Amino acid sequence: MSLINLSVDCVILGFDDDQKLKILLIKKVINKKGDFQYAIPGDLLDNNEDLLSGAKRILKNLTSLDKLYLKQFKAFGDPNRTKDKKDQSWLNLYRKNPKERVVTVGYLSLVKMEDYIPQASSFASDAEWVDFNSIPDNLAFDHNEIINSGLRYLRTQLDHKIISNLLPSKFTLSQLQYIYEILLDEKLDKRNFRKNISKISVIKKTKEKQEGVAHKPAYLYTYEKEKL
Repeated sequence: MSLINLSVDCVILGFDDDQKLKILLIKKVINKKGDFQYAIPGDLLDNNEDLLSGAKRILKNLTSLDKLYLKQFKAFGDPNRTKDKKDQSWLNLYRKNPKERVVTVGYLSLVKMEDYIPQASSFASDAEWVDFNSIPDNLAFDHNEIINSGLRYLRTQLDHKIISNLLPSKFTLSQLQYIYEILLDEKLDKRNFRKNISKISVIKKTKEKQEGVAHKPAYLYTYEKEKL
């Protein structure tokens, strides 16, 4: 009976200064000629670690990123997910048993890129932020599918603990709406958005207003962190 290995793969999304959605990819050398392939950060779990601890260890080991909020969103278990010729070429370089089946669990995070400067290590030869609309369509294994699944999860769940990572401690509703529009990839009606936000218990209006702005200052809002 063949063994089934368990891995984790991390979909790390980020915003840059111009508020464009990016994704963190690593570059992997896949053969002795030096050919490479892009992938999301991921690796096998150790026998004695749980999923979340493994995800944090692997992400830090491959990219140096640490202390992120990671949300588990889906498992991927297609028996053929590691059978592609390029994937087998890489597995033959780094795995003792490259033919063994691997089931992976996806984790998701959303960060401000300015707070996280990736540095590649281990089998990652490079780690870089890539424009979401420029993701190669031939990533390692089923990583394109994992990314799309992670984005669908984010758009349907809109996890406020994830979204809060992109905002200052106090923010305007216009700032929050802009984040929503980027993530959902659609323009939202201002009045309806504010009506819906008023129903979310973890978002509270403060008595403070913007300072140093040319227009009428807007009220500031905050997330109640203890409720996230």
